[in-house]
Amino acid sequence: MKLKQVDKISGIRSEDFLKNYLKPGFPVIISDFISAESPAWKKWSYDYFKEIAGDIKIDVYGKEEESMDRAASAPVGHMTFAEYLDLITKEPTELRLFLFNLLKIRPELKHDVIYNDVTGGKVLQWLPFMFFGGEGSSTRNHFDIDMSHVFISQFQGLKRIWLFPNDQSDLMYKLPYNFHSIANPKYSNVEEYPGIKYLDGYEAVIHPGETLYMPAGWWHYIQYETEGYSISVRALANSISEKLKGARNLFITRHFDNTMRKIFKGHWFNYKINTAKRRANNAIKRKVR
Repeated sequence: MKLKQVDKISGIRSEDFLKNYLKPGFPVIISDFISAESPAWKKWSYDYFKEIAGDIKIDVYGKEEESMDRAASAPVGHMTFAEYLDLITKEPTELRLFLFNLLKIRPELKHDVIYNDVTGGKVLQWLPFMFFGGEGSSTRNHFDIDMSHVFISQFQGLKRIWLFPNDQSDLMYKLPYNFHSIANPKYSNVEEYPGIKYLDGYEAVIHPGETLYMPAGWWHYIQYETEGYSISVRALANSISEKLKGARNLFITRHFDNTMRKIFKGHWFNYKINTAKRRANNAIKRKVR
């Protein structure tokens, strides 16, 4: 597996960003996507979050290897938001938050973030998501179901993100009708998943104040180097075909997979694993010709 470091830019004009990064689909770290004048930099802290939302009951999620047969894993526990923030600041933990969007629960927080929109208005600033994780936690290797461009901005801690183009899906051992891989690019045994050896991707370590642009459909494996949190905003895919593919994923593909899993249970998962391995073997053969 080869990983190149993602370049960093700042002060780029919208027309240059569209030409050099968004339209060709090329990842880059943007140093000034979040304005230094954003009130969040002075206002936000774990203590502040506990003050405004600490008593909210939340689900926490751990490793996802046990739920590879479905689109999303089940929570492994429950606690208050304040208890979770205390936990991640006290010690490393694999626990992270998923589908808990503090910006939706406390929408006034959106006013604390000022974006330098390098896309010239394509970013959906009204639809941000917030992510929290403990040191050592990670997400499974996946690409986003809606096929949107993603801008993930770090506010606290460090994140290491591995990125791979969508055309390497077969080498990833992508499960049919799902949007994640059965192979983990970091920990899986290459004897069992030899396709990993042929992956060619990028690595980005983002610090507070930095934003990683992830092109539509790109695989990403996110690792929390420290505890922390980030905000992501999206921009719609470039082409009509990509938009339609995202809509199909959302409204048809995932529901078809859920139905087949309920009907055929483990047989359906085994079929998908065998298909993923067969496709990977064919992709390896094409690589070594």
